[in-house]
Amino acid sequence: MLPLPNPDLLLPAFAPWFDVAGLAVFAVSGALAAAKRGQTAVTLAFFALITGVGGGTVRDLLIDAPVFWVRDPRAATVCLLMAAVVWVTPEHWWRDGALAWFDAVGLAAYAVYGAAKAVGYGVPPVPAALMGVMTACVGGIIRDVLAGEPSILMRPELYVTAAALAASLYVALGLIGVAPAPAAVIAAAAGFTLRAVAIRFRLALPAYPGRDTAG
Repeated sequence: MLPLPNPDLLLPAFAPWFDVAGLAVFAVSGALAAAKRGQTAVTLAFFALITGVGGGTVRDLLIDAPVFWVRDPRAATVCLLMAAVVWVTPEHWWRDGALAWFDAVGLAAYAVYGAAKAVGYGVPPVPAALMGVMTACVGGIIRDVLAGEPSILMRPELYVTAAALAASLYVALGLIGVAPAPAAVIAAAAGFTLRAVAIRFRLALPAYPGRDTAG
């Protein structure tokens, strides 16, 4: 059996920080989805874990990488810690508006991290950018399905588009020779800005124009 590649040699130095930021924010959103339905601590922990690691798990399976949270206990620890924080704090501390802004940070960070990891494993540019989008969005999709909520894919504001901007911009900057660290900062800032503007002004892509709305 060939030795597994060392992630520390494949990923830029910034990557662990982006990974932790995305994990923590998405884990909180998952725990809150359960908390707002009056669920148990176990359910909060499960929602936090599945939301935090869902996108990265799908990404790792697709790029033939070791599933990150199975080999690194820090990932699950962060998710469970966030669930515990939600469990011991009152609901009014977690306003929907504030959570949306935290989610925007996690979205941008995780999109860049996912794209960076895919590039490190030799994935071509376009699929690498798509891996960034999946890393940022799939966990939230799983969370919404389990909670019986409309999927994030159906949100009126730009969401997946912001992840796509962050991931694709990181890959594009790398192709033109920009160093990984500044490329990550620029790409994450762009993705966050687009998401922030979408939240503030409820920006959305045009809907399908060919739909027949006649009774």
